[in-house]
Amino acid sequence: MSFILHPIDTVDTISPQDFKKNYLDPRRPLVIKHLTDNWAAREKWTPEFLKQTVGNKEVPLYDNSKADPSKPINSSAAKMPFDSYIDLIMSQPTELRIFFFNIFKQAPQLLNDIVLPKDLMGGFLESMPAMFFGGSNSVTFLHYDIDLPHIFHTHFGGRKHIILFENKWKRRLYCIPNATYALEDYDVANPDIKKFPALDGVEGIELFLEHGDTLFMPTGYWHWMKYVEGGYSLSLRAWDASMARKAASVYNLAIKGGVDSVLKMAFKGSYARYREKLAVKWADRALAAGKP
Repeated sequence: MSFILHPIDTVDTISPQDFKKNYLDPRRPLVIKHLTDNWAAREKWTPEFLKQTVGNKEVPLYDNSKADPSKPINSSAAKMPFDSYIDLIMSQPTELRIFFFNIFKQAPQLLNDIVLPKDLMGGFLESMPAMFFGGSNSVTFLHYDIDLPHIFHTHFGGRKHIILFENKWKRRLYCIPNATYALEDYDVANPDIKKFPALDGVEGIELFLEHGDTLFMPTGYWHWMKYVEGGYSLSLRAWDASMARKAASVYNLAIKGGVDSVLKMAFKGSYARYREKLAVKWADRALAAGKP
């Protein structure tokens, strides 16, 4: 046995009342197939259109390699003009991806092509919509978002493979202490249970996003993503209404963001090895106790 992966609930459309009762309040993931039917972006944002809009602006790129312990998390592996990068991901497999790109800073008029789903929930961070781009074979490592937002993640282009886990499983997922990501030594799509026994029996959700699909990912959910074909996604973020969740967001940004980066820079490999050993210890302890 390995992970126990369940299918995700999927709807064509959903009323605000049903969304709040069945997904927002209980914090359950959902795929909405036709949320973007009234978005100009659904048909307009072709690779050629985005190339013409952003042009040859140089963008940082990331690959699938394990993070360098001497650098802050999300340090780039390379740089490339945006239009050349789009040609790359649409023509051949590549690990290179663009992470958290504020395309609206480059082309604010693109905001007119999307419609915030305020009928489902308010409080969207309109100044922080972000885009993510990847070629087939590029992977986003297993993590949860440090500032704990709810996310509406809409995909364009080819399929995207996603695996989700509730935050209650973080110890069994070999969560790195003082961080929001897991050990990068196992393949989430095909984990080695003999080497990482705490993963055995962990329950999650597996899905594939198609063009125009929107994933509602509640606050704190762990996610792993792999581009099956070249494509790109837009994430709309919203705060959880809970004051406790907002306080946890501030704590994460200060401790798991700022302090972690300082310690990584100061102690480099020794700090990384210590945390990885502790992650294994905590995972083994949770497994022995029969707990998530």
